[in-house]
This record gives sequence, C-alpha cells and structure tokens, in this order.
Amino acid sequence: MSPFELPDDIVDETVYRRAVAHLKERGVVLPRFAELVTPQPVDDGLDRDAADPRNLFRVHWYNDAAELSGRTVPAHIELPPAITGVDARIVVMLGRNFPIIHAHKVLAAYACLAPRLAAGYFDPTTQRAVWPSTGNYCRGGVAISRILGCRSVAVLPEGMSAERFRWLEEWVTDPSDIVRTPGSESNVKEIYDACAELEREPDTMIFNQFSEFPNYLGHYAVTGSAAASLFEAFRDTDPDLSLAAFVSATGSAGTLAAGDRLKELFGARVVVMEPTECPTLLYNGFGEHNIQGIGDKHVPLIHNVTNTDLIVGVSDDATDDLHVLFNSEAGRAYLAERHGVDAATLSRLDVFGLSGIGNVLAAIKTARRLKLKSTDMILTVATDGSELYTSERQTRLAERFGGRFDAVDAAETFGRHILGGDADHVLEMTRRERDRVFNLGYYTWVEQQGIALADFERRRDQSFWRGLHDKLESFDQLITRINHDTGLSRAA
Repeated sequence: MSPFELPDDIVDETVYRRAVAHLKERGVVLPRFAELVTPQPVDDGLDRDAADPRNLFRVHWYNDAAELSGRTVPAHIELPPAITGVDARIVVMLGRNFPIIHAHKVLAAYACLAPRLAAGYFDPTTQRAVWPSTGNYCRGGVAISRILGCRSVAVLPEGMSAERFRWLEEWVTDPSDIVRTPGSESNVKEIYDACAELEREPDTMIFNQFSEFPNYLGHYAVTGSAAASLFEAFRDTDPDLSLAAFVSATGSAGTLAAGDRLKELFGARVVVMEPTECPTLLYNGFGEHNIQGIGDKHVPLIHNVTNTDLIVGVSDDATDDLHVLFNSEAGRAYLAERHGVDAATLSRLDVFGLSGIGNVLAAIKTARRLKLKSTDMILTVATDGSELYTSERQTRLAERFGGRFDAVDAAETFGRHILGGDADHVLEMTRRERDRVFNLGYYTWVEQQGIALADFERRRDQSFWRGLHDKLESFDQLITRINHDTGLSRAA
C-alpha cells in the first residue's frame, strides 16, 4: 500500500476477521482518535507501564494533567525568564507522562498501526510489525505490538542511548528483533536500507514514521488539540496573550502537524529545530550530532514544508552541556543562587531529554529573532525526560568536564548557551526557501524510495494537507466497527 492510500474501508475481509478474533481473544478495545483528543480517566490502580490493553486509552497528553483557569490541561512547565533570558513565555508540554515508554512517540506508533489493523490490512496473527526509528518511535511500536500480541522488530542506530536498548531488550520477544544499524542519530538512510532487507522477508510490514501520514494526522488531532487547550487556558488569565509560535524538532515531522493545527486556530508560526552539526534544512548540509530522537539528513515525506515559517539550528554542544547543568546539584544551585530560579521549577528540570532542551533553545532563538514580548507565547514539547539519557550525561560529564561539574562550570555553561546565545542559524522561510527545502525531499522519496513524482509534488499545496484531515473520521469509523465486531467495550 502506498503511503498515499489511506484506508477508509476494509481492505481484506479474511485478514479483518482474523484481527477481530485476535483482539477479542486478548480483550483489546482500540481507542478512537476522538477518545485520545478528549480522554476519559483510566483506572488509577492500573500500572501505566504494563502491557495492558487499557493503557491504550492513556496514549494522550492528559496523563498527570494540570488545572489552569478552571480547565484540565496537559502536564506542562513554563520556563521563567530567569532561565530563558527572554521576555516571551515559553511553555513546554511533557511527553514523559505517556504510558509504557514515557515518551510521546507511542502516540505516533498507535496512530500508524490502528487504522491498518482496523481495516484488515495488517494481520496481527501472522505479520511482523517493523518500526524504523532513532529511538522512541520503535519503543512505542514495540509497546503497542506487545499489547496487541503481535511480533515486532525495532530498527535503530547502534549509537543510540544505552537506556533505549535496555528497555527494548526487556520488551521484544526475541533478541533478533532488535536490529542495530550503523552509525548514530544522523544515519537514517541506513535504517531505510535495513528495512528494505526486512521487507523482502514474508509476512513483514514496515511502519515508516517518516512517510506514514497517520503519524501526521495523530499529532494534528491529538497533540494539536492538547496544545490549543493549553494555550486557551493561559489566555483566559491574560486576554492579551498571543500564540507566536509552535516549535518542534524535525524528527519524523509528525509532531510538527500540531503546529499546522495551531496556525489554523491562532495564526502561530511553525518553527522547526534541527542540529547545526547536521543542517540539512538550513544549509543542505550533513553531519553527526547527539540530539537523539530527531533523525535527519533527509526531509520526511510527512513534513508539510510549505507551511513551515522558521528553521532554527541548535548545537548538540548546548543540549549536552545544559543536560548536565539541569541535572546536577551544582547546576541547580547556580540557577537558584545567581538567577533566582524557584525551587519548584528546579525540581522539574529532569523533564527534559536532549531534544526537549533543543526545542527550548530553538524557542529562545525564535523569541530573540522575532523580538517577542511578554504578551507572546511559544509552545513546544519535551518528547521524553532525562532518565533516558543518564549514560549520555555521564559520558558528557567525563569527557567535557573531567568528571566533576562545579559552580564555575555551571556559570560558563549557562552564560555560553543561554545568556550568550543569539539568533544565529535562524532562517525565516520565504517562498524560495520553502521550495528549496521541499525539493530536497526528492532525492530520498522519489529516487531512493520509489514515490511517484506526482504524489511527491501534490504535497506542495496546502489543499493536500487539508484534505488529509477528513481521514480522521474514517479512521474512527473503522475503529468503531472493529470494536463492535469484537463484542468488547472499554473497561475503565
């Protein structure tokens, strides 16, 4: 099935009947996308890390929700100017509260698998689900597959954090289901090559997040709605507040779909963060970096490039150093004593993984470039938390700081990467720049991956992306039907 052939009816009746029987036997009810946009509570006594079908109903942003202006809003943190050095309000939605993998990529995995399963296109009784990733998406895919009782294969670069591999080793059914590809974060083509080999094997289906439009749609609906709700709650307390931008790393480009939603609703700019060590979108560049989980050296098929407003480069020197600062006693003491950062904020700085710190730095650069004020808000996300990068932090501490991080190191780190940061490597997208970045995708998708040129080109027009939104209702109808046919109903 081409990425452009999104199911709106049953594709194979035989496969569908097997899927119905399989889900019924395992007691699996699939949540509709609408139920992830407006979720209902799940039994508090249920371990959110268990491979329990009820945890599918936790694949949303409202786990550990907060109250703001009388509204229930996603868990978030607002970083004060004492940390950001800018007047604009920078608010970060927290991906670590998602179930099982503690990262929001489990939403992308569910969004990619559920429509195919409900349409009788994927057979959970015979087929392997292959999840190409630079870290969190393959963990999400393995988690969803385990709940559904089907075999899965994680494909990711061998240079990713040790914590990711330890998690995978506990969750896959066989050690051979972890495929380590050469290189690190930037080596996405090597992932594609491994998937091409796997696809030659029988009963194998690739769920390529970089080309799966349900990934885009899941974030457009679920992440976009959650972000909109959060902004509206802040605006209730400050009617003059405007949503200036939504920032996200390029990654698979799924999360960026939330920016499309926020632009429609509030006129927010869509801002893409990428590493300056691998400035593909900024400068047609390449290279290696350590902002893990965002994959690059290509333009994802599901990136709505012609709706992107800014591209912001962030160095992994900054994200690695600030990760040490945020998670060390000396770093937090420095922020408290010299900059007056409150204890509540300091205690929550572990919510940021490497890409989350990168998104914050991109938000700061955006605020400086656009000269944003205290009545402007920038929304962004922290895909995961610091617990996934303990080994990376220890390596950085040893190699960069000689194994000891003190007050002087903290001051130098903060001064260099926050106070001394400027708006370099920030590109405001003109029509010409949008066309340039869009055209870069040709080499991956048409020449290497066999996408028809006509299909590739129709993504240039915003009418294509608006037309995708109708598929969400079709997906929910398919999910409703398969739940009906299993004869199961949701158990809270």
